[in-house]
Amino acid sequence: MPHEQNEPGRIRAGVVGIGWAGQQHMAAYDAAPGVDLVAIAGKEDDVRAELAAQYGVTGAYADGEELVARGDLDVISVAVPTFLHAPIAIAALRVGAHVLSEKPLARTGEEGQAMVDAAREAGRILEVTFNHRRRGDIEAVRAAVEDGTIGRPYHARAMWLRRAGIPALGSWFTSAEMAGGGPLVDLGVHVLDWTLHLMGEPRVTAVSAVTHAELGPRGLGGSGGVKHGTGSAYEVEDLAAVLLRLEGGGSIVLETSWASHRSTPDEFGITLYGTEGGADLSVVDYAPSGELTVFTGDGEERLDTRVEAPAGRGHAAVVETFLAHVADPSTWREHDGSVGLSRARLVDACYASATAGREVALDEDLRIIGGDA
Repeated sequence: MPHEQNEPGRIRAGVVGIGWAGQQHMAAYDAAPGVDLVAIAGKEDDVRAELAAQYGVTGAYADGEELVARGDLDVISVAVPTFLHAPIAIAALRVGAHVLSEKPLARTGEEGQAMVDAAREAGRILEVTFNHRRRGDIEAVRAAVEDGTIGRPYHARAMWLRRAGIPALGSWFTSAEMAGGGPLVDLGVHVLDWTLHLMGEPRVTAVSAVTHAELGPRGLGGSGGVKHGTGSAYEVEDLAAVLLRLEGGGSIVLETSWASHRSTPDEFGITLYGTEGGADLSVVDYAPSGELTVFTGDGEERLDTRVEAPAGRGHAAVVETFLAHVADPSTWREHDGSVGLSRARLVDACYASATAGREVALDEDLRIIGGDA
């Protein structure tokens, strides 16, 4: 297929994956000045054709490998099932494209390391779409940390809980091989990211985790409350709970579930405890902005402030930041996927701890001390 001709200096973008996440990337590239969305890839013929027509894209492929093989794209977004992140991202980096991957970076830290190595060898950017940290309410909590309102954060309780939200029972999501895990790697990686981000990226020194699979294997807990067929198709947890010990004595308690007998609304958020104050954020049923309260005061004095935060811009903000980094070659080596890799290694440690039934200690690279748990 002949490639489109674009004006010199404009960025040529491609998106692999045409589901909800991929469409967020497409919209962001299409709206960005100086960027041409010239290629998309996805398996669903009708969806691909509709999106190609919507964005005026002539380079529409059924296979992501075909899109990468063009070799003329400056940036490529990877928004496909987790088991495809590493092969597509590595191939894209090797042909000279900068890569923005959906979360998690990879199924495991080992795969993530291969992606980071490829980015470093190519001298190209590799970033992960942690769009939740770009929510307005999360950014408002971050501002309360940065301006000293709550002092030094030393403990956090963070969660993302669903009552009946297993995504497509029997699909790649519930395959241990394809997904790498259940809600811990799917939702929990977001929770890990925004919590560590808010606390100033403290080093995690040890992890203790438990996982449960009580509803999914019985065909319960599917999205919409529909009971699905049972059997070997459900291979991952449906609930996980984690304690992370931080360098300097801090701590994080994290809980995440796809399915659990709890109040009906889905909910995520964080309660942050600091030396001078605290913050509590609760987002119910994916509201654009959650209920945020900042707690301050001394002794008997209580100064609790309800903060009204803007919705934030999610994927659009992430893509814009990615493009800003692409436009500044002096920053390329700073954005090599290391943040995403750190999250992947922590998820690895959580699963290792749950399997071993004990706490695991981590070295400075977030690898388990002593090898396998």
